[in-house]
Amino acid sequence: MSIIPVILSGGSGTRLWPLSRAAFPKQLISLVSDKTMIQETVGRLSGLEVREPIIVCNEQHRFIIAEQMNQIGVKNPVILLEPVAKNTAPAIVAAALKAMQIDENSVIVVLPSDHNIKDSKVFCEAVSLAAKEAQKGSLVTFGITPTFPATGYGYIESEKKDGECASIKRFVEKPNLETAKKYLESGNFLWNSGMFIFRADSFIEEIKNLDNSIFEATSKSLLNAKVDLDFIRLEKESFEKNPSISIDYAVMEKTKKGKVIPLNAGWSDVGSWNSLWDVSEKDSFGNVVKGNAVLDGVENSFVYGKNRVVTAIGLKDVVIVDTKDALLVADKSKSESVKNIVDRLKDSKNPAATENTIGYRPWGFYETIEKGERFKVKHITVKPGQKLSVQLHYHRAEHWIIVSGTAKVLNGEKELILTENQSTFIPLGTVHAIENPGKLPLEFIEVQSGSYLEEDDIVRFEDKYGRA
Repeated sequence: MSIIPVILSGGSGTRLWPLSRAAFPKQLISLVSDKTMIQETVGRLSGLEVREPIIVCNEQHRFIIAEQMNQIGVKNPVILLEPVAKNTAPAIVAAALKAMQIDENSVIVVLPSDHNIKDSKVFCEAVSLAAKEAQKGSLVTFGITPTFPATGYGYIESEKKDGECASIKRFVEKPNLETAKKYLESGNFLWNSGMFIFRADSFIEEIKNLDNSIFEATSKSLLNAKVDLDFIRLEKESFEKNPSISIDYAVMEKTKKGKVIPLNAGWSDVGSWNSLWDVSEKDSFGNVVKGNAVLDGVENSFVYGKNRVVTAIGLKDVVIVDTKDALLVADKSKSESVKNIVDRLKDSKNPAATENTIGYRPWGFYETIEKGERFKVKHITVKPGQKLSVQLHYHRAEHWIIVSGTAKVLNGEKELILTENQSTFIPLGTVHAIENPGKLPLEFIEVQSGSYLEEDDIVRFEDKYGRA
């Protein structure tokens, strides 16, 4: 049996703002271990024989995801770039069609990239069981054995159990508390995990039967896709004809082939600060403390300090998350409402709603240290062997000061080799580039000055990453 993991990485994780934002969402962050959540998701299947994963993501995150896969030894992932977000059904159709190109008989296991599962062994056992059922043509989902009457999850009602696998009777939306209690008491309801496993060809046949328009639009988009470096760009014109619809609505609620397998492996979707507190290791006072924080008389709280020292006295059941440009203080039980704050920031066009101070690029990353009306200061790290594009700016000049490593610099008609504590000035309108010819990371400080300092003031002439 050929099993291909399909990793869905399109979420923005706004309920974990300000740490998770659209530019760098929770699946790319280390939240419950020293690995990021997408790395944990891929690594969770290491107990099974599986092929390299197919990852569906947006263009903005492509280089970050490729780098994170490389860090855990996944050398050849298939990374499909969605031109527009259309929810999970079109994304899974694209991945299933790609899986059939790799192996027409493949079984795909569809996993959101931002879930936490404590017991990987139990999870792999469930995947093995589900794969056998999928081989028969069933469309299988994993239902989480409920541990409390949750109102934040959808539910699946199952028919009479057939061993460990049961037919699906119906899907139900997030219930109120009284209804959730009844579901828990009945024993026939499971939480809807959003994880699936099926033969790729069985799923494609079912999507054709249930909503052929999704198959037509997505298959044409894949047919006309462009290979860009290590990525596959789905063709936009066809893909955006898809409805924005989840796999639940498009397929699972309509199919007669749906089956559900109970999963009791310490699952959480880590959808809020409260749920992250719940799955994290706590101190003797019930606190989860990450980073730079000192507490006195604080209980059952989540405290995160990234830069400054965070101090708190005499508090209970709170969330405090301090980042370089935003501070969140919330009642832990109200942490789901963070999304409302993000929406208000978006309405006021505050960049903190979606952007953060760290920007990731194919050559490395940068952090904005300080900015004012006519200046901006960045700490830039360039990976060995990488190079920023040959470019110029119409509205700003730049000073570069090397902190560590060796830089090969193009400054107008001059080519320079700069090392620690050396610098160069690039006047406005001057063609320039910097690369790291060495074996160690290159770090430098960039001081921008001018009338306009945004990232779109770049005219590229050459770029090894195809952005010119």
